[in-house]
Amino acid sequence: QVQLVESGGGLVQPGGSLRLSCATSRIVLDGYAIAWFRQAPGKEREAVSCISNYDGNTYYSDAVKGRFTLSRDKGKNMVYLQMTNLKPEDTAVYYCAADFDVTYYSGSYLLRDYKYWGQGTQVTVSS
Repeated sequence: QVQLVESGGGLVQPGGSLRLSCATSRIVLDGYAIAWFRQAPGKEREAVSCISNYDGNTYYSDAVKGRFTLSRDKGKNMVYLQMTNLKPEDTAVYYCAADFDVTYYSGSYLLRDYKYWGQGTQVTVSS
């Protein structure tokens, strides 16, 4: 069973930083693409960053490129989203997601339909 547990959300001032964590299993880290999504009130859910298991490439949405960094630690079975220079528009519930990924995927990882989801963690950027 694929389990994803997010943590690390909270209240931060504009310009500040926050690191989100997604706890999972080694099986997931060795065989699944991992993505971070977010959903703000009244808005559709959007992918912000993804990592391919097939080739290890990472992808970022234009809204967060240069400010957010996705990384994974297979020794700790964790995936992280380091967020810097946070803006009020980054306020949302952030979700970790995973999808089986051991063959070449020709589509966009940011638009991919991920099968497994965590429960989410709230990030609020406000002064």
